Amino acid sequence: MRYSKLSQSIKTSLVAGSILTTGFSQLAVAEEAGAEGKVERIEVTGSRIKRIALEGASPVTTVSAEDIKVAGITRIEDILNDMPAVFAGQTSGTANGATGTATVDLRNLGPERTLVLLNGRRLPSGSPSAGGIGADLNQIPAALVKRVDVLTGGSSATYGSDAVGGVVNFILKDDFEGFQFEYQTGMYQHNNDHDEMQAAVAARGFENPESSVTDGRSEDFTIMFGANTADGRGNVVAYATYREIDAITQDSRDFSACAMNLDADGNRACFGSGTIPDGRLTNFVDFDVKVAGDQFVPRDGTLYNYGPLNYFQRPDKRKTMGMIGHYDLNDNATVYTELSYMDNRTVAQIAPSGAFFPGGVTIHCNNPLFSDQQVKTLCTDRGLGINDTADGIFVGKRNVEGGPRQDDRRHTSTRYVFGVKGEINDSWTYDAYMNFGEVSYIQTYQNDLSITNIGRALDAVKDADGNIVCRSVVEGYDPNCVPWNIFETGKITQDQLDYLIIPLYSRGETKTKQVSGYVAGDLTDYGIMVPGTSTGLGVVLGLEHRKEELVLNPDRNFQNGDGAGQGGPTAPVSGEYDVDEFFTELNVPLLEDTSFVDTLTLELAYRYSDYSTGKTTDTYKTAFDIRFSDALGVRASYQRAVRAGNIRELFRPTAQGLFNWVDPCSGASPTMSQADCAKTGVTAEQYGKVPANPAGQYNAVNGGNPALEPEVSDTYSYGILWSPEFVEGLDIVVDYFDISVEKAITEVPEGDVHAECVAGNADSCAAISRDPVNGNLWIGTNAITSLDRNIGFIETSGIDYDITYRYDINDLGSLRFSLKGTWLDKYSTQNYPDRPADDCAGYWDRNTCAVPVPELRQNLATTWITPWDANITATVRYYGEVNEYTKDANNVVSDGPTTLKAMTYFDLAATWNATDSITLRAGINNLFDVAPPLVPNGPAGDANGNTYPGQYDALGRYLFAGATFRF
Repeated sequence: MRYSKLSQSIKTSLVAGSILTTGFSQLAVAEEAGAEGKVERIEVTGSRIKRIALEGASPVTTVSAEDIKVAGITRIEDILNDMPAVFAGQTSGTANGATGTATVDLRNLGPERTLVLLNGRRLPSGSPSAGGIGADLNQIPAALVKRVDVLTGGSSATYGSDAVGGVVNFILKDDFEGFQFEYQTGMYQHNNDHDEMQAAVAARGFENPESSVTDGRSEDFTIMFGANTADGRGNVVAYATYREIDAITQDSRDFSACAMNLDADGNRACFGSGTIPDGRLTNFVDFDVKVAGDQFVPRDGTLYNYGPLNYFQRPDKRKTMGMIGHYDLNDNATVYTELSYMDNRTVAQIAPSGAFFPGGVTIHCNNPLFSDQQVKTLCTDRGLGINDTADGIFVGKRNVEGGPRQDDRRHTSTRYVFGVKGEINDSWTYDAYMNFGEVSYIQTYQNDLSITNIGRALDAVKDADGNIVCRSVVEGYDPNCVPWNIFETGKITQDQLDYLIIPLYSRGETKTKQVSGYVAGDLTDYGIMVPGTSTGLGVVLGLEHRKEELVLNPDRNFQNGDGAGQGGPTAPVSGEYDVDEFFTELNVPLLEDTSFVDTLTLELAYRYSDYSTGKTTDTYKTAFDIRFSDALGVRASYQRAVRAGNIRELFRPTAQGLFNWVDPCSGASPTMSQADCAKTGVTAEQYGKVPANPAGQYNAVNGGNPALEPEVSDTYSYGILWSPEFVEGLDIVVDYFDISVEKAITEVPEGDVHAECVAGNADSCAAISRDPVNGNLWIGTNAITSLDRNIGFIETSGIDYDITYRYDINDLGSLRFSLKGTWLDKYSTQNYPDRPADDCAGYWDRNTCAVPVPELRQNLATTWITPWDANITATVRYYGEVNEYTKDANNVVSDGPTTLKAMTYFDLAATWNATDSITLRAGINNLFDVAPPLVPNGPAGDANGNTYPGQYDALGRYLFAGATFRF
């Protein structure tokens, strides 16, 4: 059959350095004959039934080791994020909201719905902290990766819970011999020439960066040693890696040199936070002053530019080491082990902390730190006496004297796998293993202020000797207090900072224990086959036990929410569950060599899961693989997948945090009517006077829910594989997918809770707690509550395509062209049953869609395989246009004012086998230094630096060079 020839061609193309290979890349490993002429069967991601080649009814995308090297990647998540089916999870470009991990998100369904495997076995949860439940890709040593199989769509029947969006399976090298040393370095270079943003920065009096910057250097070292045992029956591979990446701050790029938003005319302008360095006193209605010298003067719109100090790329230091080994005890048993260790430390830096208008701060008119003018402005002119308190006045002060906040996160993981596998006889094989994974977590949060100490330090009096001290010193309940003199410019001292700044520590761990075993049989020799076929049924029968544990222990300051810059308390979490499972698979050849088809194969799978939480689930798969001829095949599959609530979703207590939003009931001219705002708690007197947060951040109360039901997904996939005989070297693969997640577990976006209240949902209105005085939702404990719940559904559908063409240019070698992309038809979320769904395909916004969801993403790669042991690859990456998603009270959707234009990036890379022992490589990604599209008031955690650094090339052109030495 032609498949063997096609397999060899694809294999050659992969070695040549293609970027991403899907569809026919499943045939990347051709039939291999053993010493006795037996054909080796290979296990492919998506099934435990071994096949003669990497083919099946489910579409699998393969990234090879050569792909990783030609892309200059030191962070494995970066190359995955370039795949059209992958959306960015946690990346090095995340600052505010960073977990310190790296995650992958298939189909934009969330990292928690993407199952990550290492050699077919689970990795532990990446972090016990909020947002860190997805597996941490920092555990993967990129230099040891043989290939990455990416299977999109539900695979719970094969691998268990969490495989809703799909599976990413990292296959490591396990048969290496010799010694290998690799080194790679890279850096960013960017020309600052964004005229519009430079004008906005200058208009605010901020400083623009240099015209050309080079920064963000990365270095990666890998040592690998492999040896066979003396008797030739075993192999051991040991490795160690070290990676260090320098920080990049947002003030190094003109488009991120200030916090950008749109002004009243729709033009880009520098905005920022109302918590300013000068010190500010306000009631958010008719009194708003700042400190100048020892005077109170009108604030006059002064804002703090909180962007420049934020990290655009977090600094990172990572060490990994490990060993992979196997030994043939006899002809029927091979023992194997995987031992790995990872230590990763990264720091997320954001703007300084401060007094963010905390409640409970009492301002006395007789405060001895006030000048006469300040007493007059604050009290006398407002009808207050010297012994009165200025009720309703809030204090804001940015702690620029104390430096930026730094969130230092360290994750240390260990993983141990012990197993035995082999042949029972010519028809049956087995595999049984224990997989233990653990992640230890240490968080140290620096330079935050204590809300309690702020209140005490602002309440100054004179003692009996006439010294200015804190009231708490005089009354004896806090003798260490030092008055915070924010009422006169330049009077902040180190003693004041030492009192205000508090330590914040958190510790935790996640643990995964997996004990699994199965037998796989080829029933051909037993004669169990469909009449008319020559291949018997393939069968798998297996049992699995898995236990998940998570503990997060924040210190007292974290737990009581005393950190002024935290947005609320960090609650401890502790929980565990276990699950017992039975699984089976069948591979049934139905037809062979008929007048209509060459082969017709049915694939079936089923898994039953019994959780200690009292939930049971059934998952299953039905798939057909039809080959009409050597040149044409089709495939179709249906998969039922489930995801049980993880420990954080089930067990974390409620706590207050922040979310990005624009309150439609705020400001002098609210965008929502008085009647609608009244439903959300705004009184007629407050309407038109509700203060808006200049930084666009509002309070949310979030938490877990032990009553969560497992979510259920249905995945339908239909594909065609065509290699037209009239065009030699052309392969076309097209797959349609439709994934629907029912009872999806999520937090409903707080803005949607507000909109649902306006639509008449009484429960949603009860979740909104506005300030009784001015109606705000961002000061003190005023907030919107949204706990984890089972919503209506999430659905996504579209078409994946892969077109490859190979062309021989005779003595000059050959060319390989590869076009791979995803056209998205739908990405819908229904947060409330019986309410209209929100379709985000082609949209972005700060609330409902959050991240850009382009309708089209595609990569075109051209590789010249030269006859001089050198390959040159040019890649064009395309990311489609997305419009801003807006919806009125009647659920009418329209395009908002900000469109993120389509982006096209050009990459160029080359590899050269200089000798049999030395390989050199170099390249430039984003060759033309294309600046990213800019987002006004982007959602923290997803956006950073006025853009989405995970989705777009945010830092400019990336230059890299590396070498591999083998001995």
